[in-house]
Order: sequence, then structure tokens, then C-alpha cells
Amino acid sequence: MTGPRVCALIPTYDNPRTVRDVVLAVRRHLPDVIVVDDGSGPEGRAACEALARDGLAAVHRLAKNSGKGGAVKAGFDVAAERGFTHAFQVDADGQHDLACMPAFVAAAADRPDALILGFPVYDATAPKTRMTARRVTKFWVDLEVGRDRVHDAMIGCRVYPIEAARRSGTRGNRMDFDVEVVVRMARSGVPIVNLPVNVRYLTAEEGGVSHFHPVRDIVRLSWMHSRVCTGISMRWVFGRLLGGAR
Repeated sequence: MTGPRVCALIPTYDNPRTVRDVVLAVRRHLPDVIVVDDGSGPEGRAACEALARDGLAAVHRLAKNSGKGGAVKAGFDVAAERGFTHAFQVDADGQHDLACMPAFVAAAADRPDALILGFPVYDATAPKTRMTARRVTKFWVDLEVGRDRVHDAMIGCRVYPIEAARRSGTRGNRMDFDVEVVVRMARSGVPIVNLPVNVRYLTAEEGGVSHFHPVRDIVRLSWMHSRVCTGISMRWVFGRLLGGAR
């Protein structure tokens, strides 16, 4: 039997100063890189076009911004069309220490049915708003899939078994995608493997760009969790009713 075919999948929206360095770092460990340009402006688009021109990545451009989740879903389609079974997805903002990649790829080879999730090891650069959002999300995810089954559902550093991710029925297309896809895959029975990754938030001078908007995205995440929990509760109620009827 052959092992999984793993590509790198990098969604990007206006990361012109960091996306190339991320691609170069990824290519030290994986030669096949798919970059999804999520409707970037002129500078970001030019950076992605340069990657394609230099043969560093296959670039798929979306005509308009569809959000992090929309870009990752598009990347799944491109990867599947190219015959890949797994996608190492990492963000284009340069936050993640990609020395973690060999361990992630090895874990995917050992457990090809599993979703390999990073959990962040922060330094002093971590914004307080992000930490708050993660604490709120951890509470909800523990409720939805079981305590400590998932160490962190927000980090953009993970290996997806592509077909399981595509079958998950994840509806979110923006920052809520990262969390929703984890919850839906975990509840469908996909095993979860949690591995550490060092995280450093870049300054604006270093090219760091954050598309996380604390109020808007926390509201979006809360709505997503409410929707998922309502679905879980309704299935439990109807299951009890139908079971009782029998």
C-alpha cells in the first residue's frame, strides 16, 4: 500500500510581504504547494503571480474575496483534482514555526484517517484578544466534541484528510470555518491528533497582517456554535423520541 499524498495548501489574502517566505519554508519539507489567492489586491496578487512564475507554487486565484474557509475549500478541490489525499494547511502570515512540518506529515502517514491539529505554543507577542477568543472557543468545542479531545480549534496549521474534510458539511466560509470543520469532523468520527507548534505574531513592520476582527469574528463564532449545538440538541431529542416510539 502506498502512503498518503500530501501537498501544502496556503490560503492568502493580501499577505504580499510574508507569503513568499512561507512558501519557501514549506518547500523545505513538501515540494508540492498550492496557494489560493483569495481575491487579493494588486500587491498581494503580484506576489502570488510571482510565485507561479518562479515555479514555487501552483496558484489558484479567486475572483473576489470569499473568506478563509472559502479559500481552503477551493484549495481542497484543486488538491483533489491533482490526486492529493491530504493537505497540510498553513496560513500565509508567517506566524507558525514550520519546523513542525516533519512531525505533522509523519503523523498523517501514521494515521491517514486522522485530522492532525496544531495547538499553539505562544510567546509574548500573542494579542490578548486572540487569547480571549481561544478561551471562549475552547469552552464550546469541549462541549461539542468532548473535553480536551481538541486542544485548539482555531490555529491555521493542520493536516486535513481531504475527502473527510469535504464530506464534513462545513458551512462557514470565513474565520468560523477553522472551528466548524474541526467540530464537524470530530463528531463524524474522524480521529484527532494534537501536536504543538510555536507561534509568533509578526509586527506590521515585519509584514504581519491580521484579518481577525475581534467583535465581528467572535460574534460569527458564537453564532456558529449556537447553530451547531442546536443541531446536536435536536438530533438528541428526535433520537430519544424515535427510540421511545420503538
